[in-house]
Amino acid sequence: MKVLVVGSGGREHTLCWSFKRSPLCEKLYCSPGNAGISELAECLPFAVNQTDEITEACKRLAIDFVMVGPEEPLTLGLADKIRAAGIPCFGPSKEAARLEGSKGYMKDLFARAGVPTAAYKRFNNPEEAKNYVRSIGAPIVIKADGLAAGKGVTVARTIDEANNAIDDAMVKLIFGNSGKEIVVEEFLEGEEVSFFAISDGKTAVPFAAAQDHKTAYDGDKGPNTGGMGAYSPVPAFNMEMQEQVMREMIIPTVNTMRTDGTPFTGILFAGLMLTAKGPKILEYNVRFGDPETQAMLPRLKSDLLEVLYAASKGELGNAKLDWHDRAALCVVMASNGYPGEYKKGSVIKDLDKAASIANSFTFHAGTRKDGNGNTTSYGGRVLGVTGWGSTIADARASAYKAVDSIDWKEGFCRRDIGWRAVK
Repeated sequence: MKVLVVGSGGREHTLCWSFKRSPLCEKLYCSPGNAGISELAECLPFAVNQTDEITEACKRLAIDFVMVGPEEPLTLGLADKIRAAGIPCFGPSKEAARLEGSKGYMKDLFARAGVPTAAYKRFNNPEEAKNYVRSIGAPIVIKADGLAAGKGVTVARTIDEANNAIDDAMVKLIFGNSGKEIVVEEFLEGEEVSFFAISDGKTAVPFAAAQDHKTAYDGDKGPNTGGMGAYSPVPAFNMEMQEQVMREMIIPTVNTMRTDGTPFTGILFAGLMLTAKGPKILEYNVRFGDPETQAMLPRLKSDLLEVLYAASKGELGNAKLDWHDRAALCVVMASNGYPGEYKKGSVIKDLDKAASIANSFTFHAGTRKDGNGNTTSYGGRVLGVTGWGSTIADARASAYKAVDSIDWKEGFCRRDIGWRAVK
């Protein structure tokens, strides 16, 4: 098959890395890609929101299968356009992508499907939201309704903090139109886990679980980011929990969306809280996670391309995925200043040394090649350095050995990824 991956981050590099190993993949394209992806795939010049241009390129190049990586093109309807052109596509329709595009829509669907989640209310008036917060008290969670690059959620420990989050979203519009409506949600105590399942619109099969590290600095300190590292599997999440999540959350969601006339084809990324009363779902994303994908795919034995292509055709059936008996851990290297302001264009050296470290691979996210062929930084999160081994401790050792071999003084990383699993 001729395969196109849409996106330019670490998630997309990992998907390309996985697809390239499939005997089904004859030719691999990526749009727009990055410096690392360009070594595996032919990169096309279209940004992820150029949905018409991407669709025309698919027709011109006779693409056989499209994998849409990020959420933005999905919420813009790229999967609909690709399928309308007669090309199988893994990713939900624009209507089904509302599951991530609108927190309010998602929470209302949970209520209709009977999915266990945190209590909530929706607001489009800041004063009404503040009155509600005062009546409930803190801690409490404030969420921008729309897409906010993983930064639209505030866990407010005080009433003042909650009010500031409401003003930021609804008055100052720091998330743009995404914050004009908000969801105010019950605070849940517990350990967070990311769980993934594949759906073909009719059924769903479990994929894997990972644990992300959201805050910027060691000890879970600092501002929230898109993710500073992840590991898989998750010791706190056992097979019994996986079966419960499939039974109580994933399958009811798939069934409800099919009944609604918006069948979900793609990956369901469930953000879970493992509470004292069992798992509850915080939210869904409608695409593979980043950096969770970098920690999950190195564990996968099955041909990912074969499985996702079957799902895109509505032929997932009773597919069962096989996994290596090993753990993997990803450390994100980010530009100094991230998630705030940061500089672009610094040269990253000694990536070849990292490539020589056993049981590791460096996935690129925000990178570009300069005129001299150097790999340079072009984003906040720049590299995802993944290690694997028989235990999470072994995987972490391989990942940090590779991290330490890279010469990039303009970047930083957390040194405690996997701390919950490695005491």
